[in-house]
Amino acid sequence: MKKKLCVISGSRAEYGLLQTLLKKIQKERSFQLQLIITGMHLSPEFGLTYKEIEKDGFVIDEKIESLLSSDTSVGISKSIGLGIMGFSETFQRLQPDMVIVLGDRFEIFAAASAAMIARIPITHLHGGESTVGAYDESIRHAITKMSQLHFTSTEAYRNRVIQLGEHPDTVFNVGAIGLDNIQSLPLLKKSQLETELKYKFGQKNILVTFHPVTLEANTSSTQFQQLLKAISQLSNIQIIFTKANADSDGRIINQMIDTFVRKNPKKSIVFTSLGQKKYLSTMKYMDAIVGNSSSGIIEAPSFKVPTVNIGDRQKGRILAESVIQCDPNTNSILKAINTAFSKKFISKIKKINNPYGKGNTSEKIIAILKKKLVQKNSPLSVKKNFYDLIK
Repeated sequence: MKKKLCVISGSRAEYGLLQTLLKKIQKERSFQLQLIITGMHLSPEFGLTYKEIEKDGFVIDEKIESLLSSDTSVGISKSIGLGIMGFSETFQRLQPDMVIVLGDRFEIFAAASAAMIARIPITHLHGGESTVGAYDESIRHAITKMSQLHFTSTEAYRNRVIQLGEHPDTVFNVGAIGLDNIQSLPLLKKSQLETELKYKFGQKNILVTFHPVTLEANTSSTQFQQLLKAISQLSNIQIIFTKANADSDGRIINQMIDTFVRKNPKKSIVFTSLGQKKYLSTMKYMDAIVGNSSSGIIEAPSFKVPTVNIGDRQKGRILAESVIQCDPNTNSILKAINTAFSKKFISKIKKINNPYGKGNTSEKIIAILKKKLVQKNSPLSVKKNFYDLIK
């Protein structure tokens, strides 16, 4: 009998990372894919991105409404509660053999909480990472403690998961799953991309993605204003914005983007969601990635494209040599962007290696899941002992 693998996705970025894995689960005779969609995927404000998933040929087994029309701390806490209720009922109906989650968002925390209480084994991707500026840090480590299998993106992160008390036999360094898309997706040529985006690239081009630093109170508008001031001072530059996610104060950033683009229509454009293919294609042709998105840390180095990483949201992650860290103020951001544009820096990063691997992550995950779930021909136990490093 096929093992039912239930994959959860709540955002456009997360689905983009999981896309190759979903396809491989579909093709694997030993597995039956179950797909639950929640969070921003179901919100008109964030582009109703579940439709992109259906266009890709995936059957959605359940849509769980959990995202309230609020990005306050109270609204997000209520969303977690709604999510737990929805996931608990859905898991009872679907009866999965394994729940697969990625990362650290609050809707994923809700899914993992419900699965743990339902005694369903959990596989967690991208555990062990550190993002000091966001409450994702605590959520990520909490999901690690609820999970039975762990797929990390570097050996250092594997060691950190073991440090959290997880047995080494359950923790696997498979690289960053997002790099699979760079290998597998037929990325667009520059002329095709301009047609798709209805936008003409300029002499210099930057992709801006900035999310709230959720462990800082009321800094979103101030920090993003500093970024907008910095890029306003750059000449001969075209700017592509992608909007912030549904974290606390994300809507403030999105309103500021809309205002900037209205005032600067010839040099800037904004997208709620580009989708993974267009997003990676865009990244490939940029002169710099600017903001605080994990994509600038993980995917951009594979394209040898400079990243200007602003502030503390991603503080603690392993950085490639192509990533320039700067403070969230205009002068520091301008200095970092000018460094990214310099011939010396561009020449320096042409030969860098991405510390998050070279891809083929999905194949590694499938092989391990088959070994753990199929070859043993027995359910994966939800019981686990704390693994002490000091005996």
